[in-house]
Order: sequence, then structure tokens, then C-alpha cells
Amino acid sequence: MDGAPWRTVPDEVVLRCRLAAGVELDRPLLRRLRHELQHADALQRAGRTLARRPLSEQRLEEHLERAALPADARRSAVTRLKASGLVDDAKLASGRAESLAKRGWGNSAIAARLAAEGFGDAEACAAIETLEPEIDRAASFVADVPDRRKAWTLLARRGFAHDSVETVLGTLDEGP
Repeated sequence: MDGAPWRTVPDEVVLRCRLAAGVELDRPLLRRLRHELQHADALQRAGRTLARRPLSEQRLEEHLERAALPADARRSAVTRLKASGLVDDAKLASGRAESLAKRGWGNSAIAARLAAEGFGDAEACAAIETLEPEIDRAASFVADVPDRRKAWTLLARRGFAHDSVETVLGTLDEGP
């Protein structure tokens, strides 16, 4: 500004605003520059966040909202990251469901956890459908539990459906 360095601007912003040496920064151009810088900041923040940990589209949007970025900048960043494949709710939900299933959780617990992590019902249902059947998971999870009552309690606490538990262990009214 006035011959002295003022600010470093990302190349993409320079190109979008058509900045060059000697271009006068009038109000409309400054507004456009601010707008483009907000979009670049949102994309940069989202990229740094995803580098640490994959997030659902909803969680990423919430993270950018907490950073007080404008809604259009947040939406633009998330849209661009989805288009590039870095935000893929279906893939992430499927991987998360698989991980939870391997750790001994039932379908209802997995669905609740996926909902809490910002996945929609469609993604959660699709992810659960790809898992090994709940009955098989329940049977292998309690295979080493000798007491049927404890096995029943364990499966119920871990979100296995009542029907799956009964299929694996029988009813509690039945004898040992």
C-alpha cells in the first residue's frame, strides 16, 4: 500500500480479483478482495482441520462456523472439498461403522454414534447395511461369556437389538 508491502495474498485470490501492480484498490475491488480472502481462509482452515482428522460434512461446517467465517465461505469450502473427494460422508460413515462393529457395538449403538458425529440417516443406514449381520457379531462377541445373564446384559448395553440377542442367547426365561 502506497509503495510499501501491505499484505500477502494467496495466488488464487490474486487471480480471482485480477490484482496486479498499479491496480487501484477502490471500494468494489476491496469488497471483492475481502470476499475472496474469506473464501480462501475457509478453505485453508478446513484443509488444516481435515489433515488432523476426517470429519463429516456437518461437523466440518460447524467447525468453520465456530471460526466465525461467513456462511457462503463455509459452504463454498465444504463444496470444493466434497468435489475433490476429501469430504465423503458415505465413505467415512462406512469406515466408522466398521470400526465400531469390530469393537463390539450393535446396530442401534452404531447408528446413534454416527448420528452424533453428524452423519445423516441415509449414510448411517447405508453404512450399517455393509456390516456383518448383527446376529453373527453378537454371537462372536459373547462367545467367551459363560453366564447367559451377563451376556444378555452386555449385548443389551452395547446396542444389539432384542431380537438378535434372543436369537443368540434365547430368552432369559429359558433354563441354562
